[in-house]
Amino acid sequence: MKYTTLPHSDIKVSKLCLGTMTWGNQNTQEEGFSQMDYAVDQGINFFDTAELYPVPAQEETYAETERIIGKWLKKTGKRSDIVLGSKIAGTGDYTAHIRTNGFAPKAIEDAINQSLKRLQTDYLDLYQLHWPERQSNFFGTRDYKHNPNDPWEDNFNEVLNSLDKAIQAGKIRNIGISNEKAWGAMRYLEEAKYNGKPRMKTIQNSYSLINRGFENDLAEIAMREGLGLLAYSPMAFGVLSGKYVEGLADEHSRLNLYPRFSRYSSVNCTKATTEYLKIAKQNGLSLAQMSLAFVTQQPFVTSNIIGASTMEQLKENIESIHVELSEEIITEINKIHEEIPNPAT
Repeated sequence: MKYTTLPHSDIKVSKLCLGTMTWGNQNTQEEGFSQMDYAVDQGINFFDTAELYPVPAQEETYAETERIIGKWLKKTGKRSDIVLGSKIAGTGDYTAHIRTNGFAPKAIEDAINQSLKRLQTDYLDLYQLHWPERQSNFFGTRDYKHNPNDPWEDNFNEVLNSLDKAIQAGKIRNIGISNEKAWGAMRYLEEAKYNGKPRMKTIQNSYSLINRGFENDLAEIAMREGLGLLAYSPMAFGVLSGKYVEGLADEHSRLNLYPRFSRYSSVNCTKATTEYLKIAKQNGLSLAQMSLAFVTQQPFVTSNIIGASTMEQLKENIESIHVELSEEIITEINKIHEEIPNPAT
C-alpha cells in the first residue's frame, strides 16, 4: 500500500480509501465485515462513510452502513488503526426522512452525536458536509444556473462555528466538504483564513476518466490551497470496469439494479469507455486498474475511494495500487479526453 497524509495534518492515510455506500442494501453486514477485514490486511487504513448510506437513500435503511462499521469496530477493536470519515447529509427531497433543518447548529450537533453512537466511537477523524445547502450545479449537473429565489442565506461562518465546537469537544478532528464547487470551497477557506475558523482539509468529489470536471478549476484550488481531493466514483458506478460495454454485467450489477443512476450511461460515456478499454487492452491492463491508477496518481488526489459489491472486485481494485501508468499511456488517455471531454459531468 502507498500512504500520504491528510492535508494540514499529521494523519497518515492510505492512497486507497475503502468506500462503504453499498453495505446494508446491496451488500450484507457479513460482506461488509469481509471487505473491511481484507482491506485492512492489504494496508488500507482509511474508511469513508456517511449517515446517508446505504445508497439509494431510503428511510428503512437509513444509516445502516454506519451501524455495520460500528459493529465491526467493536468486534475487532481496531478503531485506533482506522482513519474514519463520515458526513452530514445536506438538504433535499431525498433526505427529508433524515432532517429538514440542513446545517443549522442543532442539526450538525445532533448528526455528529448520532454518527458517533452508530459507529461506536468517541471521535471521527474526518467529518464532511455531504453537499451544499445552496442551489448549485453539483451531482452531475453540467452548468450553473442562478436562481434568485434560492432561500439559502450565507451561513459559512455559522457552519464553521458549529464544527469548531465539535472539534473543541473532541468529537471530530478534521473537517471537509463534498460535492462542492469552486466558489463554496474558497468561501470556506477564506472564512477560516480571515476569521480564525477551522479550515477544510479535504474535498470529496466525483473524479474519473469520464468525469474530469474537477480539473476545470477545483484542481488549482486543491494544489494552491492544500485541499486534498478524496475522489469518489473513480469506477463510474462500475462502467469503467468495461463490463457494460462488453455485455458482461450480471443482473446484480449496480446499474442493472438501479437504472436511475444514469449519469455514467450516456452515449458519449459509452463511446469514451469503449476507447479507454482499447488503451487498457493494448497495454496489458484491465480497464478497472487503468482507471483507478489514473485517479490515484493525480497530484491533487489525497485518496482514491474504492467501493465494490464483491470480493473479486475489491481485490482487483486494491491491486491497482501497484499500477503506475506511463507517460505514453497518459498521452493516449488525454487524446480520448480531448475528443470526448467529461461526458459524465
